[in-house]
Amino acid sequence: MSVFITILIFLAILAVVILVHELGHFITAKLSRVKVEELGLGFPPRLIGIKRRETIYSLNLIPLGGFCRMAGEEDPNVPGSLAAKGRWTRLLVLSAGCIMMLLFPLFLFPIAYMIPMERVVEDGGVKVIGVSQGSPAELAGIETGDVILTIDGHEVKTVDDIQEALEPKLGSEISIVLLRDSTQVELSLIPRPDPPEPEGPMGVEVGPVTESRAYPPWQAIPKGLGEYWEMLVGMKDAIASIVQGEEELDIAGPIGIAHITSDIAKRGAYPLIWFAGLLSVNLAIVNLLPIPALDGGRIAFLGLEKVRRGKRISPRTEGLINAIGFALIILLVMVVSYYDILRIISGEGFLP
Repeated sequence: MSVFITILIFLAILAVVILVHELGHFITAKLSRVKVEELGLGFPPRLIGIKRRETIYSLNLIPLGGFCRMAGEEDPNVPGSLAAKGRWTRLLVLSAGCIMMLLFPLFLFPIAYMIPMERVVEDGGVKVIGVSQGSPAELAGIETGDVILTIDGHEVKTVDDIQEALEPKLGSEISIVLLRDSTQVELSLIPRPDPPEPEGPMGVEVGPVTESRAYPPWQAIPKGLGEYWEMLVGMKDAIASIVQGEEELDIAGPIGIAHITSDIAKRGAYPLIWFAGLLSVNLAIVNLLPIPALDGGRIAFLGLEKVRRGKRISPRTEGLINAIGFALIILLVMVVSYYDILRIISGEGFLP
């Protein structure tokens, strides 16, 4: 897949997720009679701006974010301001973007099940989706699209089956039975004990067998909701493992996420849609963290206001804290992106 196509796919997914987030703020602000000065996709400088009534709808040059700029976000003296509304209204408007992102997969996954696309066949086995140049697999004649049936007599149903079959045979000749165009092919090769990164012992990239299929709504809805639940459980388990020190926290910036998008796009349309849902939920959780400039930081000011029995932080102080927070976030993104680049140059992957 070309770099250009990868970038387009990444920006399209990011734009959809960002638009969902900003529409949450926009819709609740309008319903709450808060003046929305501008709804923007991307960060300035502005490329296109169309004004309808009191709001400018803009497309901006830097495609890594978006914004819903409301009147008087910190200053209650501005006419039609957000800050002039009650705490519950402000809480709703500030949290609506993240709520929309959390709900987005509930709509996305069921719809995806109704559209004909390649899907994993249960117990369908494992197929080859890539062969490294000069690897034992290429020298043996393994081709992209081959389905691995057995390795040294061991039946292969999952990627774990391959790893279990290869581990005691590293450095020794093995026999592999493949299914190629409805014909069984038997080949032999020697899996490498110390393969180059990120290649495996055989030098193949594998994935589950898929088929093109669509589901009727009465099947698609429970399947999509079940997929979302499984994703949430997986995220909960991953966070628990990090907190308990069983796994390291792995952070990726825009460059890393674009690289991940490229890898996932090779696996088909549905994995890409699933990734869009995962990204939406992850960004929602990050945005709810009590960090200045993020939605969670602004919500934290509401909590502080309640603790102070209705006494607000001055608009100038709140604005300054949010500005500093935004600058630190940009700096963090730059640092993470630098390490993303080093990771890509070294050949280290982002996906297991």
